[in-house]
Amino acid sequence: MRLKHDGVRVGEIIAYRAWRVIHPWWFRSGDGRLHSVLMKDYVWDPDEPACGDVRRHGIYSFRDVIRSREEYWYSVGPASLLFGKVKIWGEVVEHEGGYRSEFGKIVSLDYGDPELLEKFRKIYRVNQVLA
Repeated sequence: MRLKHDGVRVGEIIAYRAWRVIHPWWFRSGDGRLHSVLMKDYVWDPDEPACGDVRRHGIYSFRDVIRSREEYWYSVGPASLLFGKVKIWGEVVEHEGGYRSEFGKIVSLDYGDPELLEKFRKIYRVNQVLA
């Protein structure tokens, strides 16, 4: 029996995205994790891939690099954002500006506030120079 395949199979795709940093305030504690920009309650775990159902939301990423809030497509108010690369895989839907994928994992954190980059690079174990 031969199985029908309707899609294209590729390996991992490197794409670009932004993450929101939740700062501790008197009424809310920071959690030391990066959050989705638009889905604020979605937390990116350092040890597990992000995942989502591509029929509903999925993991959004861009085809082209984004380095700053000015290059980011969405208005997010005064939120602190970090920008970097994400490896995506599983079911992937391609859009004009990027992708919506089933899985994603942070590969690097490249742009944003230098102190926040240093902190979150350690937490997510990316951009580390081997001694």
